[in-house]
Amino acid sequence: MFFILLNQFLVARELFRIAYIAERSKRSLPLLRTQQWYFFFTAVFWLYLRFIKNNLLVEVTSDKTLARLFYWALKHHSLISYSLYMAGFVGFVLSLKKGLYPHQFAHYAWTHMIILITTVPTSFFVSNIFSGLIWYVLPAFLIVANDICAYLAGFFFGRTPLIKLSPKKTWEGFFGGLLGTLALAFFLSAFMSRHKVNAAGSSREGMALGGGLDLTVFKGLDCTPDEVFVPVDYSPADVMAALPDGPARLLSLAAEQVPPGLRAWAADLTFAVAPIQLHALSLATFASIIAPFGGFFASGFKRAFRMKDFGDTIPGHGGVTDRFDCQIVMAVFAYTYYYSYISKPEVTLGDVLSMATKLNDHDQILLVGKLANLLAGEGLIPGERRSGGRLGRRRRAVRFGP
Repeated sequence: MFFILLNQFLVARELFRIAYIAERSKRSLPLLRTQQWYFFFTAVFWLYLRFIKNNLLVEVTSDKTLARLFYWALKHHSLISYSLYMAGFVGFVLSLKKGLYPHQFAHYAWTHMIILITTVPTSFFVSNIFSGLIWYVLPAFLIVANDICAYLAGFFFGRTPLIKLSPKKTWEGFFGGLLGTLALAFFLSAFMSRHKVNAAGSSREGMALGGGLDLTVFKGLDCTPDEVFVPVDYSPADVMAALPDGPARLLSLAAEQVPPGLRAWAADLTFAVAPIQLHALSLATFASIIAPFGGFFASGFKRAFRMKDFGDTIPGHGGVTDRFDCQIVMAVFAYTYYYSYISKPEVTLGDVLSMATKLNDHDQILLVGKLANLLAGEGLIPGERRSGGRLGRRRRAVRFGP
């Protein structure tokens, strides 16, 4: 999570610098850098806590002081975020100076667009991490794999230009990158799913291990792998049944041209594939066809300002933004794909605690008493099922007074 924050910081720094060059005035603008970074970290505070607040509740409730602090901060997170933003907004208005209005408002717009285009999308990777490390590492690596495969295919076979924004891109490299990324995604996802450090967080057991602040990576992980990582036997008939009518009909017609003996052998053929491998093909397709447009967008932006690179943070490669442009597009897709097709509707400890914090004081005390009675009735904790015991008397005292 902090690695993602570091990359967001570096990308924002490079783009803030470009904005300063593009809108430079003869006089220095008051509190420009301070306002830019203030809005950046306000956005980070709002986004990150929205994604990890349930995980924070699980971790800090064992400490009374931290529990009280985080309980208040998380319960009022939206109001705190809005208050922070309004403080920055008021500060910006108070800093306006005659003669600098156009430049100050231009930088205000630059700041918000930079945060909207870079920081907001890549923050979705934070949620992916707490759903299982594989849902961050795999999509991010597929972008890198596509870049490498497209470069190699274009270098050896490239002839036809693809887009004017990037003269070196070719159609041969585009399709070569697609095929190479699909192959790598299929086998890499199978390899990664064998390591529980990647799967932790994708199931109830994994969420307890890999979904919080505890640095379990140094302790070793153990969890029951989610079914998405477990290989399943498929046959050609299963594949045909899963295909849409059009492709299935074409394959049926093609199969009729195959010799009967070979067709009978293929019908009995089975192969084991983990569902994650099939999902990886979808991620690879997006990483090869749509995500490169993030790079084309960045190329057009650099051409608009007559720049070769966004910066010189990485020697020989330019700035972090040059390496991060396609990841911005991929982050949101990986998040939406995971919660649309992979995530299961299940209740976690963090979800229950998050809902409990929304109850009033009376109902929270009542919840503790009811839960204790249920657990005592199941024999999970010692005690008696007494609805009129100490908790009941405490509840009446709170409700009706001493």
